[in-house]
Amino acid sequence: MTHHPFPDDLVCAQEAWTRTYEELARPHTPGGAGATTLRRRLIRLSASVWFHPYWARPRPGAGRAELLDQARARDRERAAA
Repeated sequence: MTHHPFPDDLVCAQEAWTRTYEELARPHTPGGAGATTLRRRLIRLSASVWFHPYWARPRPGAGRAELLDQARARDRERAAA
């Protein structure tokens, strides 16, 4: 798998966004994070990813889809460990 040089904080924010989105998609259980809290976290993380300084500079072809792929790969690696 080809890894693009995304900043670690950007990849971490994308990982957190993915986990939050997946948690929001699951049925909620009493005592867990409420849907409103999860939606607010998702909005905050979306802004962190979308407006990250990395996207303001010219770069060779590494885009948002590659970022998502890299974040998912790191999540899978952590889950397997």
